[in-house]
Amino acid sequence: MIRATKPILILSAAALGLAACTTPDGRPRPNTTGGAVIGGLVGAIIGGNRPGNMIVGGAVGATIGGLIGQELDKQADALRTSMGNGQVGIVNTGSELVITLPEAITFDTGSAIVRGSLTNDLYTLADHLNTYPDSTVDVIGHTDNVGAASFNQQLSAQRAESVYSILVDGGVTASRMRAFGRGENEPKASNLNEAGRAQNRRVEIIIRPIQ
Repeated sequence: MIRATKPILILSAAALGLAACTTPDGRPRPNTTGGAVIGGLVGAIIGGNRPGNMIVGGAVGATIGGLIGQELDKQADALRTSMGNGQVGIVNTGSELVITLPEAITFDTGSAIVRGSLTNDLYTLADHLNTYPDSTVDVIGHTDNVGAASFNQQLSAQRAESVYSILVDGGVTASRMRAFGRGENEPKASNLNEAGRAQNRRVEIIIRPIQ
């Protein structure tokens, strides 16, 4: 008798859920696959050591993960349409939405005061968050590595607070949000050139569905 190993059972369980994340012709739906895989793996682990429980748990988890990915697709499309600002990054990872506000459109150099030209976009984002209330929101400031690390940490925190304040002013419940700074500690590009440093100077808004 051949016994299925635990990793094989987990992957099989995730694969069952992925079937719900494809179009009728078999093509994967955008940004749902990642959520389905994560959900399937978590569901299989929660299902325990018995093969039957693992497969059922994985299938349920994968289906839920796929549905979350689809809902995030819907939200991302709605947000892109309503904001209409191509310089604001909107990415669905499959389990969360990541909104990126580059410094170039959000703040003057060294300042934590949000530019007036971006305020309406943030109010639009606030309206979106109020339309989809079942999520938590992290507002995180980031800088490049130019200057003292202590100054960069303070500036990143102040910028996150400024964006957070506008979202609260737009009606978003403060208790579902957090604002904090990462300073220069989490670059997304190289700090060895200006193009990379420009990418690192940003505020990210992470929207996570409540499961």
